[in-house]
Amino acid sequence: MLVIKDLSVKFPSRFGDITAIEDVDMEIKPGEIHGLVGESGAGKSTVGAAVIGLLQSPGFVANGTLTLGDTNLRALTPSEAHEVRGDRISMIFQDPQTSLNPLMTIEDQLIETIQAHSDVSVSAARKRAVDLLEEIGIKNAAQRIKAYPHQFSGGMRQRVVIALAVSTDPELIIADEPTTALDVAVQSQVLDLIQRLAKERQIAFMLITHDIGVIAQVADRVTVMRKGRVMETGATEQVLGAPEHPYTQALMDAVPPLDRKIDRFKVPDADNTSDDAGDHAENWLLEGQQQELTGLTLQNLTVQFAGPRTSLFRKPPLYVALNDVTLDIKPGSIMGLVGESGSGKSTLAKAITGLVSPSAGTMMLGDTALPFGKARNRHHPSRQLVQMVFQDPYSSLNSRHRIGDILTEPLWFYGLVKDAKERERLAQSMLSLVGMQPDAINKYPHQFSGGQRQRIAVARALLARPRFLICDEPTSALDVSIQAEILNLLKDLQGKFGLTILFISHNLAVVRQMADETAVLRNGKIEEVGETQAIYTAPTAEYTKSLLELTPVMPTSWQS
Repeated sequence: MLVIKDLSVKFPSRFGDITAIEDVDMEIKPGEIHGLVGESGAGKSTVGAAVIGLLQSPGFVANGTLTLGDTNLRALTPSEAHEVRGDRISMIFQDPQTSLNPLMTIEDQLIETIQAHSDVSVSAARKRAVDLLEEIGIKNAAQRIKAYPHQFSGGMRQRVVIALAVSTDPELIIADEPTTALDVAVQSQVLDLIQRLAKERQIAFMLITHDIGVIAQVADRVTVMRKGRVMETGATEQVLGAPEHPYTQALMDAVPPLDRKIDRFKVPDADNTSDDAGDHAENWLLEGQQQELTGLTLQNLTVQFAGPRTSLFRKPPLYVALNDVTLDIKPGSIMGLVGESGSGKSTLAKAITGLVSPSAGTMMLGDTALPFGKARNRHHPSRQLVQMVFQDPYSSLNSRHRIGDILTEPLWFYGLVKDAKERERLAQSMLSLVGMQPDAINKYPHQFSGGQRQRIAVARALLARPRFLICDEPTSALDVSIQAEILNLLKDLQGKFGLTILFISHNLAVVRQMADETAVLRNGKIEEVGETQAIYTAPTAEYTKSLLELTPVMPTSWQS
């Protein structure tokens, strides 16, 4: 179906051409799911963009061949390439927020795509759109299709993007992190759908992901990339079960297990900055340590949102996002929060930070009551003490600001560092602490991969010297090696600095390693809460049991 030979992609700059990928070879057969893994910046997404013809300007294919069936993709005119894109090749992008039009309803976007590639009426296209949403697991699809993208959770937006890709019945689908924002229940549905499409329709899939468990579960073959080059390729069981290349072996060592707790994640050798480069930032954080640790107590917290308006003469119906939630996060501990997409995890985080106003309940940070929503002004102490690492780093970083400006902003806003040169030095050291080069301060967010942007978001949150840190899917965009580094960093800082952390994730294996206690949220209600190891070994709620059963894991024989 797809043959890639000696593919090289370059990006011109004033300092010369930058090689993003070099001499990449890959073949994908009809009906085959081919996994593509590697660290952030390895060139995985660049391969997919080159195949579908969506390389970001001024990037260009410098060498190699791209063949889809009997079609030479490099020889196509722009109009011919446009016809192939969508009809024969579809793509599921990593970030659903940037691939959906915020001014159009989900219904309009699906109908537009279906009609662009099929000669059908509006009513037929709408029926097809509703069927697709139901197929990928969106409840009440006939009603929810009227909503706008911002009215969906991150996971639900990703499902809409998958529906858009499938709607044209393509020969090849390039899935760039298709399950990044999905909980394990919905992820299982999506992976089952991908396997069914591959088997029944003989659609070929290029599955780009950092989740080794997903690759082990669904991929027929896998290619491992690093720094734009192929390190190893072959059958999935061969590459993951008996890796030959040292880098592949290191990736396997960094995968967190679900069946047991480990003291520390194994971190592959990488070309990051030395540990000493981040010492200044770590020492600065420790200097701000207070004697008294800070916990958080939520009592009967309820959050409601207005649903889509159905009539000019009626009030829009209310949607209950959080229903009477009570939670006690002990000082200096890590509380894990898990649940399906739309269960209210991110809403809970936004309520704590003041971005969403609850309709009932109380929130106490230590002995201080947290005001709701707009009542908590910009200069309220909790603005500094409570920081958040958002799920989507691209949307949370100002695209018009340099990384240096983004990182130094909390230092001057909260009056933590008066001297401008010292603020810049501290920002550089913090970048080193989270595994990036200090010269990143001179670049812009769009110049980094998704994983690199997430590391920048972690650095920005830490530069406010928080006492309570909310991590909303902090490693969802990271490969397993960088994930191991970030999680080790968070555990180290939590222990040394006395941070209290609310750790939100759909990756149950990661939560088991990180959290002292875990709360399970479903439809805005707490299903169960307790000591993490007890919940994982003997869950009491049927919903928790189902989440554990649906979590993709590698076969025990493949794990070291």
